[in-house]
Amino acid sequence: MQGTVDGFSYGLVTPLVAYLMACLGGALGLRCTTRAMLVRQSWRPGWLALGSAAIGSGIWTMHFIAMMGFKVQQAPIHYDKPITFASLGVAIVMVGIGIFIVGYKGATGTALMTGGAITGLGVASMHYLGMAGMRFNGKLEYNTLTVSASVVIAVVAATAALWAAGQVRGFLWSVGASLVMGLAVTGMHYTGMAALSVHLHGATSPTGGDSPASLLAPMMIGPLAFLLLAGVVVMFDPLMVMGKPDWTPTENKPGIPARELVPHPTRRTALRPRRQSGHRSSRTPQNR
Repeated sequence: MQGTVDGFSYGLVTPLVAYLMACLGGALGLRCTTRAMLVRQSWRPGWLALGSAAIGSGIWTMHFIAMMGFKVQQAPIHYDKPITFASLGVAIVMVGIGIFIVGYKGATGTALMTGGAITGLGVASMHYLGMAGMRFNGKLEYNTLTVSASVVIAVVAATAALWAAGQVRGFLWSVGASLVMGLAVTGMHYTGMAALSVHLHGATSPTGGDSPASLLAPMMIGPLAFLLLAGVVVMFDPLMVMGKPDWTPTENKPGIPARELVPHPTRRTALRPRRQSGHRSSRTPQNR
């Protein structure tokens, strides 16, 4: 029996909120990744890990906010919590692998392509593993061509986002990149949902089950709290906001992390040195 699927039971509310969450996670993660390229080696893993967790949490939260608007008319839906949280772990780990590659090798060439592919596959894996956690009286089937398109969107979006993070530019640059990333990740989600068809094992009554919002909202408290804390870190770190370090990378090329950091020249050292000569300058008031 073919099930009747409604992916927008709350109208445009869930897609818009999901998009904003994807943008938030992307913005925080990109700033952390950019910050990692402006610090000494000892601090870099921490910033990259924070960026990985922010992007992974943002993508995961986006997915399940969007799923609040998804329902099957003939059957109530439940979610397997271990699989649902496993999808969060997959997102953070695979995004982290891609970010660490770019953070240490630079956002260029093979490193960018490899990191973007792994990150994009992590986004797609999170989506389909999260869908596998759905429980109802039926099964899900996917159109292979549309699923492939969703994976391509995820990989392209991830590669573009990592490239933007590697440019080591200002805050507005990362905001624009996060808006594009949020649009691409949300588009990947709904492309994957367009590939979905539901087949029920038999007619069931949808009454008596909890709404998707009441099931999913408690599980999102932790990731939302983490994104809030990550946002506080960004707000109180001026280097994160402005993207202008107090230290200048010796390799100041976009996309290539700094190997060593040296201080900016002070105003005194920036002044032109006096001429070393054996006599004083003969400047007169008329020559001044």
